[in-house]
Amino acid sequence: MARIPNQPQDIFVPLTEDWLNAFGRDLVSLMLYGSAAGGSYVKGKSDINLLVVLTPEGMSRLEDAFAPVKKWRKRNVAVPLVLTQEFISSSLDAYPIEFLNMQNHCVLIYGENVLEPLVFKPEDLRLQIERELKSKIILLREGYLESEGSARRVRELIGRSLVALVSVFNAMLYLKQAGLPRQKKETIEEAGRVFGVDANVFARCFEIKAKEDHLSGEEVIGVFKKYLREVEKVCHRIDGLK
Repeated sequence: MARIPNQPQDIFVPLTEDWLNAFGRDLVSLMLYGSAAGGSYVKGKSDINLLVVLTPEGMSRLEDAFAPVKKWRKRNVAVPLVLTQEFISSSLDAYPIEFLNMQNHCVLIYGENVLEPLVFKPEDLRLQIERELKSKIILLREGYLESEGSARRVRELIGRSLVALVSVFNAMLYLKQAGLPRQKKETIEEAGRVFGVDANVFARCFEIKAKEDHLSGEEVIGVFKKYLREVEKVCHRIDGLK
C-alpha cells in the first residue's frame, strides 16, 4: 500500500523524477502550493497540491501525465494544476486572487519559479475581491435559510466558507500594500488592523470549523450572524475603494 508522506518534501525527489521521465525538457516548473506549502500540512488529511508548468509541446501530449498522476494520487497528491507560462501571464486579470495566494504559499520543487515575478493590477484585484465577497454574502444568506436554524448545519456553513475568505483577505492586504502573512490567524489579525475587521469573530469561527469550541447551538447562531455582518462590512469598504 502506498505510504502517505510525513511531510511533502519527503516525496520531492521521486516525484520530480517521475515528471521528468514523462516530460523531460518540456517540464518548465514543478511547484508545491496551498496549505502544504504554507506550513499547515496534516498527514492523512491534507492534499498535496502541485502546479506543473509545461511548454506548449508538453501540453500537447498531456496524456503522458496519466501514469505519474495515478501513482501519486495514492499518496495524497491531488490531481495537479497543469498550465503553460503563457496561460498564467494571460490570466492575471481574470484570476488575480488565485495566483496571488499561490505566489504567497509556494515552494519550488524543480525548474523555474514562475510565480515569483508575477505582479497584479490593483483594479483587477479590487474587482475580483468585490465579486468574491458579494458571492460569499449571497451564499452565506442562502445557506442560513437552508439550515432552518440547525446549529449543526450552520457550523458546516461556517467551515465551508472560511478558507476562501482568508484568500480574499490576503488579496485585500496586497491591495493596500500591507504585508502578506503566511498563517491564517496572522492574516485575520492583519486584516483587522488594516480594514477594521473584528478578528475575534473570525477566530471564533476557526474554532467552530476545527470543532474546538464549546458553544451551545444558540451561541453558534449568534457567532454566524456576527460573522456575516463582518463580511458585509468588509464588502462595503471594498466598494468604497472604487
